[in-house]
Amino acid sequence: MFSLQEAEDNRTSKKQLLSSTPYAVQGSLKGRRLVEKKVPRGRSRAANSGLGKLVQGLRLGAAVTMLRCGSRSLGCLRATFRSLVQTERRSVSLCIDPSLGLNEEQKEFQKVAFDFAAQEMAPNMAEWDQKELFPVDMMRKAAQLGFGGIYVRTDVGGSGLSRLDTSVIFEALATGCTSTTAYISIHNMCAWIIDSFGNEEQRHKFCPPLCTMEKFASYCLTEPGSGSDAASLLTSAKRQGDHYILNGSKAFISGGGESDIYVVMCRTGGSGPKGISCIVVEKGTPGLSFGKKEKKVGWNSQPTRAVIFEDCAVPVANRIGSEGQGFLIAMKGLNGGRINVASCSLGAAHASIVLTQEHLKVRKQFGAPLARNQHLQFQLADMATRLVASRLMIRTAAVALQEEREDAVALCSMAKLFVTDECFTICNQALQMHGGYGYLKDYAVQQYMRDSRVHQILEGSNEVMRMLISRSLLQD
Repeated sequence: MFSLQEAEDNRTSKKQLLSSTPYAVQGSLKGRRLVEKKVPRGRSRAANSGLGKLVQGLRLGAAVTMLRCGSRSLGCLRATFRSLVQTERRSVSLCIDPSLGLNEEQKEFQKVAFDFAAQEMAPNMAEWDQKELFPVDMMRKAAQLGFGGIYVRTDVGGSGLSRLDTSVIFEALATGCTSTTAYISIHNMCAWIIDSFGNEEQRHKFCPPLCTMEKFASYCLTEPGSGSDAASLLTSAKRQGDHYILNGSKAFISGGGESDIYVVMCRTGGSGPKGISCIVVEKGTPGLSFGKKEKKVGWNSQPTRAVIFEDCAVPVANRIGSEGQGFLIAMKGLNGGRINVASCSLGAAHASIVLTQEHLKVRKQFGAPLARNQHLQFQLADMATRLVASRLMIRTAAVALQEEREDAVALCSMAKLFVTDECFTICNQALQMHGGYGYLKDYAVQQYMRDSRVHQILEGSNEVMRMLISRSLLQD
């Protein structure tokens, strides 16, 4: 439980987040009525709020990529920039407006994230994907807005926001680049683990540079022989004096080789979950090495490697919590991680729908815009319905997790299962509705589809989510 002073610090942090950035409405939230910025004539309110800017950013990014790669004709480039100019006058339908149901403060956080996504992420996401670039500088800019430790306490540099606030922010950021936002969400989960389960010395040592993203973090649970069956992990940590000697390896680690801090689940005791502990391993520790960079279908803006421990000596002082508490810590982290990654899927799906709306209005077949085709109208309606249902499910689960309700684990599992499945369906359908253009890397819909596919596998596969849900339903 937070103290009254911590609560006041959290409010102060929120004010600083909104007042210290060019992406936010300037000024304190305390003791004043929020005054909405006036929307210039001829521009929709949605376009002004960041959603219209998103499509602009995506089209600008595509155009820049075309210029660099020489992949399209001059006529196509002209059409791209013409669409870019016209986008500002188009609106995003109210029925899928992501700000519905949010309070004024949450709408401000959301606008900050949408604007940042449109200006700093969307124009670059294609290049990050194609060149497999890890956008360190951009993420440090995001950290200046408070996105490096969104739900970390304020006394160690975090923003002190709620799980619902966090979901809203990740959804908005993911519209700009789903892959990079997913890494930021994992980084946040690692910072939260240290903040929540570490002692004061550990919190003040590790959390401040994580919140500024001076240092990056990776979560190390999965092994070559244990994915869904995480309790059977084999990486060992044998105590010798004031150090643990780690041996073993972790697989599919996001940020592997690039991150500075590795939150590692390892075996300090016997078999099963009670023998697992959580230890922070810092980059540069002798005995720590990394495998080759994996070639992936999506998530190419974040490196994925094996993390290898060979007689890797780590101070006992780096153990988070007590011995045997590691599996509990890992699962607590994943409950939030499932909400986070589902929120990233939501952002990808929302962006895909916005782009599909644009495409159906502009693309003509048989002498009329595709938007007049009833079959495509019905498909778009189904996509929008899935999107809104997914958003409601995520936000319900986020509130349950924040309130530490008994049904939180099941609701987080339901949200992760439903949302990642439905949002991938949306992204895949968006690609189909773009026709052959959707299969070209000049068009963003294919990247949203590729980047969101893995969300059905990680943070506990969707098959495991069904196990957790059914266990909740059938327990005595």
